[in-house]
Amino acid sequence: MQLSILIVNYKSSRFISDCLHSADAALLANQQVEWIVIDNCSGDDSKTYLTTLFPFIKWIDMGYNAGFARANNAGMRLALGEVILLLNPDTLLLPGSIEACLTRFKASDHVACGVQLVHKNLSPQFSGSYFMKGGINHLLPLPYWGGLLKQLAGVLKTKKPAIITATAEQNLDWISGAFLMVKKMAIEKIGMMDEDFFLYGEEVEWCSRLRKLGTICIYGDITIIHLIGETIKDATNALDNSYTNLYDKKARQLILSNHVRIRKQYGIFWFLFQLLNYTWAIPFALIVSFFKHLLELKNPFLEFANIARLFRNVLEVWKLGFSIITNKKYFYKCI
Repeated sequence: MQLSILIVNYKSSRFISDCLHSADAALLANQQVEWIVIDNCSGDDSKTYLTTLFPFIKWIDMGYNAGFARANNAGMRLALGEVILLLNPDTLLLPGSIEACLTRFKASDHVACGVQLVHKNLSPQFSGSYFMKGGINHLLPLPYWGGLLKQLAGVLKTKKPAIITATAEQNLDWISGAFLMVKKMAIEKIGMMDEDFFLYGEEVEWCSRLRKLGTICIYGDITIIHLIGETIKDATNALDNSYTNLYDKKARQLILSNHVRIRKQYGIFWFLFQLLNYTWAIPFALIVSFFKHLLELKNPFLEFANIARLFRNVLEVWKLGFSIITNKKYFYKCI
């Protein structure tokens, strides 16, 4: 078996159907490629619907909502392929994209690779990134305090870590989990995803371990469509499908997972640095927003509700702070 394609399902069977319908007929019929769907207790007709349309699917029932890392690990344990592809349900495959990526990847020395992700209108979107020490880029979405830090980064001419438009072949530090191809031999050496994670941050931490083994790249001249954040938006009734909104329950999971990842990758100091910045940003935002709107002759309490939601989300990290600091085995799920 050359390739095992893993797709995690949580009430996203219609997205998966669209994804598989977008695949080349030759790819679907290829006996050297297997498709594994791991279901996180969707509680709907996903299994009947998808296996009727695509009888070749191998189906795994997790029995509970296991999140991204645990579900993909279950798929990896079953997978027979020399190469593993983690593929989001909300992706649409362009002709020859997986085949071209697999051919080039197998002939390379890279341990993992991705492709250029694009929006439905084919404009480029975030596909991977370089690491920033301590994960300090996660501070930038903070209201007002993040804006101040962003201005400081501009003055210091700090290089932006995110890759929006990749070159033909670009080495980097981590790849979006929407399309992440990894050699099985690398997984056997560094281990599977960390099962403390429920959602978000797990592919970043995994790539940090993969990078110790070899190089990671994006093939910028190979593209797939990613309907970014659509499945999680539907599942959580999120305010939007971005990863910069810090105020809803999806953001609560994102903030928690990012802090867990920073602790695992960079240690206690950077975890506390991150958490104290998030905490300080709350009174800072209250004060600045109050006087800003007052000077603009608007309701000075206009942003207080959102800032209160941010406080609730940061409080979740404080509640679990001891477990995070001590690296206690724990399932960090809060949505």
